[in-house]
Order: sequence, then structure tokens, then C-alpha cells
Amino acid sequence: MSTEIKSPTFPESVVDGTVANWLKKEGESVKQDEVIAEIETDKVVLEVVAPFDGSITKIYKAAGETVTSAELIADFSETGAESPLQQMTEDLNPSPKNDAALEITQDTSNDKKSGPAAKKMMSENHIDPAQVTATGKGGRITKADVVEHLETKTASPSTLTPITSSNVDSRPEERVPMSRLRATIARRLLEVKQNTAMLTTFNEVDMLPIKNMRTKFGNEFEAKHGVKLGFMSFFVAAAVDALRAFPSVNASIDGNDIVYHSYQDIGVAVSTERGLVVPIIRNAENLDLAEIEKSIINYSSKARDGKLEMHDMQGGTFTISNGGIFGSLLSTPILNAPQTAILGMHKIQDRPVAIDGEIVIRPMMYLAMSYDHRLIDGKEAVGFLVNIKESLESPERLLLGL
Repeated sequence: MSTEIKSPTFPESVVDGTVANWLKKEGESVKQDEVIAEIETDKVVLEVVAPFDGSITKIYKAAGETVTSAELIADFSETGAESPLQQMTEDLNPSPKNDAALEITQDTSNDKKSGPAAKKMMSENHIDPAQVTATGKGGRITKADVVEHLETKTASPSTLTPITSSNVDSRPEERVPMSRLRATIARRLLEVKQNTAMLTTFNEVDMLPIKNMRTKFGNEFEAKHGVKLGFMSFFVAAAVDALRAFPSVNASIDGNDIVYHSYQDIGVAVSTERGLVVPIIRNAENLDLAEIEKSIINYSSKARDGKLEMHDMQGGTFTISNGGIFGSLLSTPILNAPQTAILGMHKIQDRPVAIDGEIVIRPMMYLAMSYDHRLIDGKEAVGFLVNIKESLESPERLLLGL
């Protein structure tokens, strides 16, 4: 008996999604709750799992096709029966009854059997049967196997056509469609550049006080709270303090209105294989350093595993981006609309600085704050960044609420 497999029910803010890929093929046996497909939306990737032990009997939405909420994408059978395509291929290619039949269906170079349809497709595409993963009975290559091999080959950058004597005048290229996440990022960033009056102001911070605090109390902090004392929690706490002092930096523009937020929801940019995502630490003003660190670790883990949910990234009043983990010394971060400001962290680098008339070597970090000049004046932007600098260079005052 066949069961319908539908796309997940999308949140109200998501209109549709794209079938990112099928992890299982038609006719392939799967276990209950095993992931069989991934649906990519503008912000997250949603998993489709098998309802019970069985197999996919029919795929209606191929990889790359658009789907709406709760739309039929496949049929699933508890019997584990083979797909119609495999059954048709096997009907056309019955198992050999004697040596003569074996000579017809067996590839003499690699001992893999294939039917006429599969053999014709491999010949037309110059495919070595030894490179095709066979899933048919008795190790037979089916037409579906060849199609799967071609799709995998097309998707893999390592399989670009090499330059040979026949194409010596051409250079290899690959054209692939943008993922929905990448396309959404591109669209939103372009809109920010076009629709805001974005400027960036810079400063630098001496990180020695925080480094000394981490050295002195790091082990004790980890033993008590179960997480390491990182740098990001200090920046989040410093941002909360500065946002309280400069409410316009924590505001957003809605048409001709200014919306002032009485809470501080801090977005922390996280880089993933699929692109940049910004999970939100909600009500950061109510969290201590340990709670902030735990939130960051939880979101980072979910982002790496592709487990972030839509509500994890919705909202936010201010964003912090850390390009320093990739070695960036200085950059101009771009706004995360509709927010009106973003703080950019950078690489900590030992540099000579003048302190009390003497030149000393200190671990310094450049800070960059991009802001929407429609709402935030230069004086406020500079004052906000100086506030963060002072909090980080005197972390004891930050922790004491001074």
C-alpha cells in the first residue's frame, strides 16, 4: 500500500521551498525516521523523513524543483518494492539463462551487467560502467543508476571536462543554480545597499584585559558552568550596555516610523557551508556571560548540523559579525535589515601602541560599526563604538554594571 510523502508545513513567512536533494532513490530501502530528502527555504533546510520502514516508489518533485507547503513530493511503500523504473528495466533485461545470454548482457571489461537502455545511455555519454554504482538485482546497472551517475557527475566540481586535444581552445566551466539561501542573501544584501544610507566608523580595542581575565578565571568558569569563557560573550554584553545608552542604534525604520525596541535581541552571524545565517540571542540583557556562551554554542552546533529552525533567526535588533576567526584584519560589515547597525569584530593582532607615554606591545583588535545614517547620526555612532571599546577594556566595570 502506498503512502503520500509531502513537503513540511512551512511557517507563515515562507511561501515556498526548493528540493535541495534526494538522499534516497526510488526503490532504495530506508528505515523509519531516516532522512530521505531535504527542502531548502530562504533561511533553513528542512528534512523529510521516512514514515516507516520501506522504500520510495515514486518521486514527483526532482531536485531543484519548487514546492509549496505540504505539497505531494513522493509516494512511499511499506513493502520496499522496487520503483517502476527499475521494474521496467528488469523486465526488459531478465536474468541470463545460459552462457550465450551472459555474453549479451555482461560487460566484458568490468563484469557488470546492464540492460539495453542503461547500456545505450552509457554509450551516448561515454561512461565507463565500472564507475556506475549498480543497484539492480544481481549487480545489474539500471537506467536509473546511469541517471544518478550523470546527476552526481554534473553536481561535482571535480568532474569538469579536462582540456584535451579536441577542446584545446576552450577552458572548463561549470554552471550551477544558486541555492535558495544564497539567492536570498544576495537579494537582501543588494536591497540594503540600495535602500539605506550606510556608513562605517572604526575604532580599536586593547584586548589584554579580557585575555588576562580569561587566563585567570577561564578554568574555574568552565568547571562551574560547563562552557569555556570566550570572547564573543564579552562583546554581546558590551553591545547590550551600549544599546541601552544609545536607543536609536537598537531601533529600526518601518516606513516613516521609527520603532524603538525595549529589549536587546542580538544576532550572531554564523558561517555555514550553505551560507551565512544569523541566529538570535533573545533578551540578551537578561543573560550573564555563561548563559550567553551556552546560547552561542547551541546555535553554532545547530548551524553546523543544519538544524536551525525558522524562529531561531527571526527578529533581532542588532548584529555582531566576527570576521576575525577567518583572519580578517579590517572590513566594513553590511547591515542586516531592518536593523540599523552592525558591529564587526576582527583578528586580534599584537601591535605597538602608546600607553602613558611608552610604546608597548598589546593584543589589539579593530572594530567596525556600520550604521544607517537615516536614523543614526555620526556622533551617536562614534559614541556607541567608544562605549563598546571602554566596556571591553574595563570588563570589571561591565560586569559590575557601572
